[in-house]
Amino acid sequence: MSNEKKEDEKKTILIFGVSSFLGSNLAQILRKDFKVIGTYHKDPVSLPGILTIPCDVLAKDEVQLIIYAFKPDITVYAEGVSSVYEAHKKPEIAEAYNTSGLFNVAEYCHRYRSQVCYVSSSYVFGGEDKQYIEMDIPDSNTVIGKTQSQAEFYIQKTSLNYIIFRACNLYGRSILPNMDPWFEKIQRNILTGERINADNYVKVGFLDVFYLGTLMKICFEKKVANRLFQVCSKDTLTHYEFAEAYTKVFNENSKLIEKGKWTFPVEENRRGDSNKYNFHLDVSNIESFLNVNMPTVEESLEFTFRRMHGKQSNKRKTKKGAGISFI
Repeated sequence: MSNEKKEDEKKTILIFGVSSFLGSNLAQILRKDFKVIGTYHKDPVSLPGILTIPCDVLAKDEVQLIIYAFKPDITVYAEGVSSVYEAHKKPEIAEAYNTSGLFNVAEYCHRYRSQVCYVSSSYVFGGEDKQYIEMDIPDSNTVIGKTQSQAEFYIQKTSLNYIIFRACNLYGRSILPNMDPWFEKIQRNILTGERINADNYVKVGFLDVFYLGTLMKICFEKKVANRLFQVCSKDTLTHYEFAEAYTKVFNENSKLIEKGKWTFPVEENRRGDSNKYNFHLDVSNIESFLNVNMPTVEESLEFTFRRMHGKQSNKRKTKKGAGISFI
């Protein structure tokens, strides 16, 4: 009886896009402390302890029915195109699912008093060689950045109960075989002995998706509302530097990593002379608010190594804050 009572007391979180890389990982992180329900569109998924149901976020009646039926305390929007390259190839789809779908969800969250949570990215900025703070005006030069900045603006102007996490590049493992995240590509190529051509021009932050999930859980438990937090590693690396850092932490063959230059999909009138960009988010706000210390990329990879291999590392002392430990 006591276990049932505790289960009944849990808040309900509804995740739109539970079949996505972000949605599936968040569901696994949050299910221990919340009742988690997830929606999918074209890719049915089955996750232990999580009810998953079909929904097209572009169909307002379907969105309304689901939010009305489950009356979630918190609604997480994990739909949309998350790749800067895929958004450039399919701008209409990016516009539809990164903005229009969110507008539908936010409207009914407001009507049924559910907090709306949106995860944006560092691509809302133009990639200048600086640390961007939350108060900087988005000046994106990419399709994904423009759609995400529109979504941020809409939520902040229309929602009475929201929380936004503007995150750097998140890595980890996906649950669907047709996904090909960068982290899994590195692991697969090293396992098969294939060479990896990695961009060495554009710098971004890299963070294990479990860091974001843990920070979100803390904010939900503290009932944080109407805030925008930037979540990023302390430093930024190119994809080549990240792959090298991975081989160092995971004790793999770094000779398979080759320096390359990917065509970064910015608008022609916004393209810099050197084609070098740095999407570095300042994290002092969330660090001070939650009393945490965000990790470097290498420290994040060390956490990932322990998480996936179950081994402890004594290289660095643990820094604690807000009931969680970061390397």
